[in-house]
Order: sequence, then C-alpha cells, then structure tokens
Amino acid sequence: MRPIATLAVAGLISAAPAQPPAGAPTAPAAEVLHQTVEIDGVSVFYREAGDPGRPTVLLLHGFPTSSHMFRDLIPRLAADFHVVAPDYPGYGASDMPPRSEFAYTFDNLADTVDALLDEIGVDRFSLYVMDYGAPVGFRLAERHPQRVEALIVQNGNAYTEGLEAFWDPIKAYWKTGGAAERDALRRLLTPEATRWQYTAGVRNPAAVSPDTWTIDQAGLDRPGNDEIQLDLFYDYRTNLGRYPAWQAYFRAYQPPTLIVWGKNDPIFPDSGAYPYLRDLEDVEFHLFNTGHFALEEDGVLIADLIRRFLLARL
Repeated sequence: MRPIATLAVAGLISAAPAQPPAGAPTAPAAEVLHQTVEIDGVSVFYREAGDPGRPTVLLLHGFPTSSHMFRDLIPRLAADFHVVAPDYPGYGASDMPPRSEFAYTFDNLADTVDALLDEIGVDRFSLYVMDYGAPVGFRLAERHPQRVEALIVQNGNAYTEGLEAFWDPIKAYWKTGGAAERDALRRLLTPEATRWQYTAGVRNPAAVSPDTWTIDQAGLDRPGNDEIQLDLFYDYRTNLGRYPAWQAYFRAYQPPTLIVWGKNDPIFPDSGAYPYLRDLEDVEFHLFNTGHFALEEDGVLIADLIRRFLLARL
C-alpha cells in the first residue's frame, strides 16, 4: 500500500505569524564564507557554511534574486549541515558574460551549477529549489538521481498546475517569440514589479526588508541584464516539456520531500504544490500564510522544519 503523505498547515489559517517550535535556533552564529570558482571562464560566486564532512544542502535561488535570499537560512542550517548557495551567471555576485558568449538557458544554468559542485567536491546533496531553482535543480536530479538525498521545494513548479494568470503574457511570448511580446514583459523588470514580488501576499509588508528588492533591482538594472532576463523568460517554456521526465524521476527514485510553500504567491500559487503528492510517497507538506519569498516572514520556522526533516532522513 502506498504510504500516506504527512500534511501540515503551518500558518495557513491564522493571519498571525507562525511561531517556531521549541528548540528552534534564534541566534545563529555560523561563519558564512563568500567564495568564487571559475567555470568555463565565468567567475561563479557561492556562499558556503558548515562542515564539508556533513550532508550538503544545495540552495538554488529564483528570479530576480540570488543567494542573498538565503542569507539568514544558511547560518541556521550550518550547525548540522554543509550548506552551498551559488549565484547563477547573470545574478548576484557571479559574472554576467555577454549573451554572445553565454547562452542564458536553464540547461546552461544547470550545467554551471553541476560544474561548480564537481569543482568544490560535492558528490551528494539535498536540493532546496525555489522559483528558477526548480528547473535548475530538477535538471540536476534528472541527470544524477543517485546524488540527490532529499528535496525541499518552496514555490517552484514541476507541474503545469499553478501556471495561472501571472503567466499569460509570458505564454504569449512563448507562442510567438516576437519583439512585441518580448517588450511587453519588460514591466516585470521594473522596481515596482520587484518590490511586488516580495510584498504580494505577505502578512505584514513592513516586516520585509527593503534591502531585498533594492539589491535585486540593482542586478536587474545592470546594462544588458534586461535582455538576459527576457531570454530566460522565453527559455522557461522548455521547462514544461521536461515536467514529465521530472515527474518520472519522482516516481522512480522517491526522494524524501519537504514542501514549504507560501500559499499566497501570485506567481507560483499553492495549486502548484499539491501535484507533488501524486508522485511522491515520503512527503511532509506545509503551507504558509505568506507570499513568494516565504523565507522573509517564516524563515525561522522553515529552517527548523528543514533541520528536523533532514536529520530524520539522512
């Protein structure tokens, strides 16, 4: 008989902030290293903390952010795990090679992360995937299923469910690849749109630091970065064609999976979270009463859930 997934509703009903369980870390003091490695002539930045002899947790960021989104999570996990969080080319502190020299596709982003892991000697890891991190991470899992010890999924899709109204203008661009449809997406690169990603659906916008969208927008405003982002918007269509293979990976390899999802996210709503339950057996499922960047409001609780989940399974 197929095991029943564990379901939870952390912060789902109450509008009050979810409280961390007893024993959750409150004052992390782990040293976080800020390092770079050269991959095919591209300097790739990554944050690293914890003992490399412990199980590795690979944190993969979304759009339009960087490993900065994990700035508080990393030290909270580092006492128990080796934590690695890279910036993709074109993001954060990694190089932004010109489009004539580096094709900004999800295949290439996954190639870069794959090469980084080899370069720093990481053979096995648990994957935390969020937003763009999902198609990057699931490519790694599809290539190296034996290397993935567990999944943590936070507002990142592997199913067509959940690609709702927000995606309509992007889908229009997928259909034509035309200049008019491409230009229509430039509004998603504005300061207003970046701030909206952080504040839409949260309980208390004042609790979200403006450093988040300010740092992200500085990256988007670099000359040429807008075209990079538009290339990736177009290439996102290739992810949908990979969904069946990723779902087959879930069914065949059954990685233990922790889902920690901001249910009020207008980009990846919770309708994209439930389909994972169709294919995975060992699932712990939590919805939070927050938005796209769930770590901003519920990072302490999410960190403790990750620690407890991985320590029980690795």
